[in-house]
Amino acid sequence: MFVLLFYDVKEKRVSKALRTCRKYLTWVQNSVFEGELSPALLAKLKTDLKKQLCEEEDSVIVYTWRSERYTERTIWGVEKGSTTPFF
Repeated sequence: MFVLLFYDVKEKRVSKALRTCRKYLTWVQNSVFEGELSPALLAKLKTDLKKQLCEEEDSVIVYTWRSERYTERTIWGVEKGSTTPFF
């Protein structure tokens, strides 16, 4: 399934949330990630993130689609999370 994930976490937990999300998804912009995940990997991501977050202070929003095929992505301005590898 195609996943969009957004988080809003306190500054002291941002780096951990970033590292965890980057294990599973492609970083798009500041606290926004996207990519294809199986239901099992999405469950693992949720488990890993919940260990790091404070449910009283932090927020995570996840949108899922059956496939990326039914989505359209348009960028206005600077593309931040380029998938181009660094050399």
